[in-house]
Amino acid sequence: MSTAITEQVRVHDADNVRWITLDRPASRNGLTMDVVERLIELFDDAATNSDVRVLVLHGANGAFCSGLDLKAAASLALGGGSTDTSFGMKRFHDLVRALQNIAKPTIASVDGAAAGFGCDLALGCDLRIGSARARLGERFVRIGLMPDGGGTYFLPRLVGRAKALELIYEGRMVESEEAVQLGLLNKLFDSEGFEAAVQTYAAGLAKGPPLSYAASKRAVLGADGTLETSLRLEAEGQLQLLNTADFMEGVQAFLTKRPPNFIGQ
Repeated sequence: MSTAITEQVRVHDADNVRWITLDRPASRNGLTMDVVERLIELFDDAATNSDVRVLVLHGANGAFCSGLDLKAAASLALGGGSTDTSFGMKRFHDLVRALQNIAKPTIASVDGAAAGFGCDLALGCDLRIGSARARLGERFVRIGLMPDGGGTYFLPRLVGRAKALELIYEGRMVESEEAVQLGLLNKLFDSEGFEAAVQTYAAGLAKGPPLSYAASKRAVLGADGTLETSLRLEAEGQLQLLNTADFMEGVQAFLTKRPPNFIGQ
């Protein structure tokens, strides 16, 4: 792994929270194939690493992610590099899948603009926490394209079909206050001390029951819109959870009026 890519995609673990920070200021944290490959690697590791209970995806330097780094892509093409768009699309989609395959809480820490594929990357997280300067937008229409990072899946499930199409057609950036009202952002934290506040929130989630989180997330993501499917997934998950040490610990903690110590077993 090159030193450059480790500087562009930084990793920090604290209190069972893994922070993955995009740090490419010249492109407002735009994505290159090297960055995508590194993110897939880190997402896959977070999915299986028992020390990681919550994942936070963050962008440095006042931006979340601007989507594909168009200048880097153009430079690669002009320099005779690979222009296999179908392969590139597959790996970008593999990135979205890798994020969805993390059976743990995932949080987009949005301190600035999340545009295009960067917006879809934020929408692909379970939760989105923004600062006052958070802005999200499906900008694809501005260059004659369409959402290609799962935006047509995530967006209507958050804001409804008509609003999703409006945001896609207009290609505008949604400012932080409106984003909260629409459900694009779950929470707004003050810009001052923003990262520390996100860490405090994420660390609180990390103390929760990992198996319960995984089962709940599996049921929510696996629901097909019918009550019967949801009831089936709930029954499957709950029967498994009733036989765990964490369930017994939760009951004992409740009865003795102490905080539970969940171990994920």
